[in-house]
Amino acid sequence: MLSAEAIRDRADRLLAGLLATAEANGHDPDRLRIVAVTKTHPVELVRAALEAGLTLIGESRVQEAEPKVAAVPEAEWHLVGRLQANKARRAVRAFAVIHSVDSLDLLARLREMAAEEGPETRLLLQVNVTGEAAKAGMSPAEILAAEAVSAVRGGGVIGLMTIAPMGVAADEARAAFGDLRRLRDRLQEAAGIALPELSMGMSADAEAAAAEGATLVRIGTALFGPRA
Repeated sequence: MLSAEAIRDRADRLLAGLLATAEANGHDPDRLRIVAVTKTHPVELVRAALEAGLTLIGESRVQEAEPKVAAVPEAEWHLVGRLQANKARRAVRAFAVIHSVDSLDLLARLREMAAEEGPETRLLLQVNVTGEAAKAGMSPAEILAAEAVSAVRGGGVIGLMTIAPMGVAADEARAAFGDLRRLRDRLQEAAGIALPELSMGMSADAEAAAAEGATLVRIGTALFGPRA
């Protein structure tokens, strides 16, 4: 397992590059943060990541995350993987931020659970920007429809998330991320509320995401190496 010192070195080099890219493309570098994705890794690595200064920790599955959250409650826990509606209550108990709200029905359920469980969980609507059949998320048209605009005004939503097509060139990934940013801007204007967060980019396309104004970049492999 990597030491905290090794993780800090990787994180510092990665973040320096992303911040420079963001600034070079006209975005505020102070808004960009790394969500360190620790799925499949042991809780000891989570503790090393915190020691390295990475306080935003991402997991993909509720059931895998729950014992880690219990062991390291001082982290800010983010759910970055797909969420089944029947795990909504468990998700709001475990996570401060949920990136993968892929329908208005799930949004309503999470709000209901959060109201019952205590501190409000912050939510990002997942958008299938490129319309890939196998990918979760709302379509851009659904995001801008009157029902979604009204739902966003109900509180708890802090921004949008997307996943770029896998294995594409950097310019294609950047085009998808740019589309998400412009969609967010239109939704903000329509709803009349601030939606400051853009969750986009992973290890392979983080630079493209930074160039298009990402505020939350989900990084696992580049920090911790291949997953088990």
